[in-house]
Amino acid sequence: MDAITGAWQWLTSAANWAGEKGVWHRLGEHVQLSAVCLVISCLIALPVALWLGHIGKGGTLAVNLSNVGRAVPTFAVLVLLTLSPLGKQGEWPTVIALVLFAIPPLLTNAYLGMREADRDVVEAARGMGMSGPQLLLRVELPLAYPLIMTGLRSATVQVVATATLAALAGGGGLGRIITAGFGNYDTPQVVAGAVLVAVLALTVEGALILADRLFDPMRGRRRRTRGRGRRGGRGDDAVAIGKPA
Repeated sequence: MDAITGAWQWLTSAANWAGEKGVWHRLGEHVQLSAVCLVISCLIALPVALWLGHIGKGGTLAVNLSNVGRAVPTFAVLVLLTLSPLGKQGEWPTVIALVLFAIPPLLTNAYLGMREADRDVVEAARGMGMSGPQLLLRVELPLAYPLIMTGLRSATVQVVATATLAALAGGGGLGRIITAGFGNYDTPQVVAGAVLVAVLALTVEGALILADRLFDPMRGRRRRTRGRGRRGGRGDDAVAIGKPA
């Protein structure tokens, strides 16, 4: 209880929020690092997963190879990269380690979303004369959207939580508050830093859930389908997906 009370006092002290070592500055570093890693991960994983899912070839191999990264601890990768020549290149060891950590859930969920899209709907859209790109963008991608967002949420929360390791390699972020607490034998500060990371991860998770619901391309169509009691046939669904909202 003393550590919890001390952590609350630490968090409510204005002095701990100001300056280059304050919470606001460390929070900005943490968000920036996480965002950069996620953008890079999405640019690598999503195009590969969507294309392989669309053509239906090579996806299993790609997913298995990406999942190998899950068996290697992120901290071990970070240490190895820090000891390599990349260790002299600023935060690149941390960025690479976090990107490798984020790719598997993005790649796996996006590929599975594409392959698990209702094949009757896809074939009906193909029978309507849609080209490959039209089929991908207007049918398969909207159907795969829920699993793609699940992978994005999983990767984002993992990266936000794991970005605290950047402090061990001399980087910034909320992890610096935790490592400073360990260095000063200040348990309340360590607890406060952990609480800040947890709150940030939960906040990001909530924001992504809201974004998922707001930007779901099938949201309105699902409502109309439920309102009709799903009386329409497969072909009607394909037409609804193919047409602009």
